[in-house]
Amino acid sequence: MIALFVTLDVRPEHRDRLVSAIGSQAAASLSLEPGCLQFDVCIDSADPNRFLLYETYEDDAALEAHTSTPHFAVWREAAAVCVARQVNIVTTILDFGRTTA
Repeated sequence: MIALFVTLDVRPEHRDRLVSAIGSQAAASLSLEPGCLQFDVCIDSADPNRFLLYETYEDDAALEAHTSTPHFAVWREAAAVCVARQVNIVTTILDFGRTTA
């Protein structure tokens, strides 16, 4: 499995637009992409204009498919205006025999 960590520093004047756009992106990713297993949106407790996303995907192909969706294109348009800085870290999840509840 693949985990994607995204840090977004948002322009304060565009924060509301970003919240709407990322909410739509997360919902569409979870409902329309079978390979998207998790899409959490968090706000930094120390900085209300810093968002942290935690996304998990079945594999590299699912992550690649995610970036080719129409809702991702809409998200990128909003991010181009709203986001001052973005850092993406793609990781591989190690499986230590965890079970899900």
